[in-house]
Amino acid sequence: MNKGQGTVTEYEFESRELDETISLLIYLPPGYSPLYKHSVVIAQDGRDYFQLGRLPRFADELIHNNEIENVIIIGVPYKNVKDRRNKYHPDGEKNEAYIRFLAHELLPWIESEYPAYCIGKCRTLIGDSLAGTVSLMTALRYPNIFGKVILHSPFVNDKVLSEVKSHTEPHLLDIYHVVGKKENEVRFSPERVEDFLTPNRELHEAFMEAGFTSFYDEFDGGHAWTYWQPDVKRALKMMFP
Repeated sequence: MNKGQGTVTEYEFESRELDETISLLIYLPPGYSPLYKHSVVIAQDGRDYFQLGRLPRFADELIHNNEIENVIIIGVPYKNVKDRRNKYHPDGEKNEAYIRFLAHELLPWIESEYPAYCIGKCRTLIGDSLAGTVSLMTALRYPNIFGKVILHSPFVNDKVLSEVKSHTEPHLLDIYHVVGKKENEVRFSPERVEDFLTPNRELHEAFMEAGFTSFYDEFDGGHAWTYWQPDVKRALKMMFP
């Protein structure tokens, strides 16, 4: 192993909640030892964060330079576009089951296999777009379990805003939230164009009014990994100093 380089392995996880096998991506930091406790990051859109977002590479660099604490990162990939929507969208058929999977299956397994701090603020959910949405909704549902959320341009609708506004324990959750200034017209197809910027501004206002600890920024770019990737490094530095 190179100095300052962690390891990435895959593990086939059997989920009862989802009734399927999930190929988890597991990042262990440089110099990993089971004798020391670690914070845990669970990434929705796991393969995208590991490859397009360079999450392990940034973690290696920042840990090696003593800029962030030691973290274990678990990437949860999706199978295809339909599977992703079913699990991540607030109205998706498997959304409730996926949220239960994160809290009741995946996290207990992680903590049985790896030395992790068993407190909410040492467990972080991260996601982009719809993956950010399900990360947020899970943390709102289980704020005692997941104490931090990193959101890259999450999809926001009335259901999401309602959950934030009605939340009664904002002190339990730290939020990192960014969106692009050019996300007012996100083109998914010739027929489908969506405004992500306005709802994300509304989400930020809702966080502020409800009393959440929240960092918010609008980057100069659109709804794509081209812009999220460089921000991943800043998110790690801010959330795991």
